[in-house]
Amino acid sequence: MGKIAWVFPGQGSQAVGMGADLADNAIAQAKFAEAEAILGWSVLEKCQGDEAELSRTLYTQPCLYVLEAILCNLYREKAPQVDFVAGHSLGEYSALYAAGVYDFASGLKLVQKRAQLMDQASGGKMAALMKFDRAELIEKIAATEGVTLANDNSEQQVVISGTPEAVDAVMNGVKTKRAIALNVSGAFHSPFMAEAAAQFESVLAAVEFVDAKIPVLSNVDPQPETQAAALKARLQKQMTGSVRWLEIMNTLNDLEVATAVEIGPGKVLTGLIQRTCKEMTTQNISALGNIA
Repeated sequence: MGKIAWVFPGQGSQAVGMGADLADNAIAQAKFAEAEAILGWSVLEKCQGDEAELSRTLYTQPCLYVLEAILCNLYREKAPQVDFVAGHSLGEYSALYAAGVYDFASGLKLVQKRAQLMDQASGGKMAALMKFDRAELIEKIAATEGVTLANDNSEQQVVISGTPEAVDAVMNGVKTKRAIALNVSGAFHSPFMAEAAAQFESVLAAVEFVDAKIPVLSNVDPQPETQAAALKARLQKQMTGSVRWLEIMNTLNDLEVATAVEIGPGKVLTGLIQRTCKEMTTQNISALGNIA
């Protein structure tokens, strides 16, 4: 069997109804109860409730982390082999949990604080761009003050982040097949999150990280890493740094990963991998029924 990577999706992959099939599973029930004691609200109830509320950063991020951690635990019982892990934005927290860097509760407390800080962010704008001249886009971003490449998802799909004026200037100044403003409160993964990142630093410092059992490819540094201190330093930079997902996929390809397993709702990451790494097979573990 070839090398296997587990990848974990981030915000945007959530959907009303996710996790419903886990309600009667004993392992899941224990994690849901532990999460409710930490959060003060029920993940299952939020996932089966109002779409607008579930899409609010404050709730989206903890819900995704909890579901991804549960699916990871259940899948590991059936398919223990994993050679590398990576997560997209919020998904990096699930990847670190999967790699044994911290326990479930510690990770959830970090995600809860991250979600609170990001939910409170305001004044920024983010936009997704599809099908463009990459050189032209990079040149325009470099020439426009107040905007950055937030998510480098693939050769032909990125997210930019910054002031509304700067984001609009790039959207209007580069020829793209499609450009969509995202429904978010702030300029995530940009220098405009510096204040939130500074507040998060003390929370992160208090959580003990241990060396990863599985090499982790981080958003701000797509090279495999197991050292606890390095992984924590990378995570501290994540809120203001770019999500270098294209580089992560290319690194997995260079590492001769044969199969990428997306653990969590949706198929966003496997879709990106299929278009970027043509020889890599993919699998989705988005619900209990996917675990043979």
